[in-house]
Amino acid sequence: MKVLVTGVGGQLGHDVMNELARRSHEGIGSDVAAAYSGIADGTAVTGMPYVQMDITDASAVDHVLSEIRPDAVIHCAAWTAVDLAEDEDKIQKVRMVNATGTKNIALSCRRLDAKMLYISTDYVFDGMGETPWDPDCKDYSPLNVYGQTKLEGELAVAGTLEKYFIVRIAWVFGVNGKNFIRTMLKLGKNHDTIRVVSDQIGTPTYTYDLARLLVDMAGTEKYGYYHATNEGGYISWYDFAVEIFRQAAALGREEYDPEHLMVLPVTTAEYGESKAKRPFNSRLDKAKLIKNGFELLPPWQDALERFLRLIDAEF
Repeated sequence: MKVLVTGVGGQLGHDVMNELARRSHEGIGSDVAAAYSGIADGTAVTGMPYVQMDITDASAVDHVLSEIRPDAVIHCAAWTAVDLAEDEDKIQKVRMVNATGTKNIALSCRRLDAKMLYISTDYVFDGMGETPWDPDCKDYSPLNVYGQTKLEGELAVAGTLEKYFIVRIAWVFGVNGKNFIRTMLKLGKNHDTIRVVSDQIGTPTYTYDLARLLVDMAGTEKYGYYHATNEGGYISWYDFAVEIFRQAAALGREEYDPEHLMVLPVTTAEYGESKAKRPFNSRLDKAKLIKNGFELLPPWQDALERFLRLIDAEF
């Protein structure tokens, strides 16, 4: 299987490329950089080709895909700086990347009869209530620019293609980039008290585990909308932080144990509103994965342990 992966400079794109290589598929990575070199030391797969492609340029997208002629495109590239997306001078750029860029890829996939896997987000919903969101729910009501433009990307894919997977994820972490875990470890090393929001509920997604699912999907024709986060139960950001520090302390880092570091739960209101509104309910229903024969991602606690061991030298 020949697969083009966009956004290989990010956490997910990096892991998808590695997973394709592990299974001896032909993976071609794309990024806006002419010479991509952002893969973390010690985790790169050598010998995998990369191409420069600006997804906001329709002719460039069509040229690259026509040259490669992939069986599938796993579209990981996105504007993910949620707060920065709210800036008046950034909104058009965000829309060009998340909506127009996605549409450009979908149009080329349709012409080439290639499958497309589009990575989306729970932010397409309003995050109200406590019921997990069903993947086929159409009650869209994004709270911020990021969510709105990712929704526009979803609609572009579904309105252009028949051979598509739209996979919504949440609370992403991976080895090749910044994430909540790295932020917590850095803060915990330099503070004795940390406040973490406790009224936003969801489940983390480890890109290493997600990459395996996406490659599985690409080899099938079980198209449609899916939700994919790690198992292990729904938690708050506070719960996640507590477990991060517990596991880090168990690895011998005493600066993260309760005697040295206090983690305090606070509400979103107490913490202070960020520039972009966040959903309170990021629970995603993943039953459709089982129904269609896909394996659920492992528990997030296990994923966290594997991740911490992988980045142990960093903290």
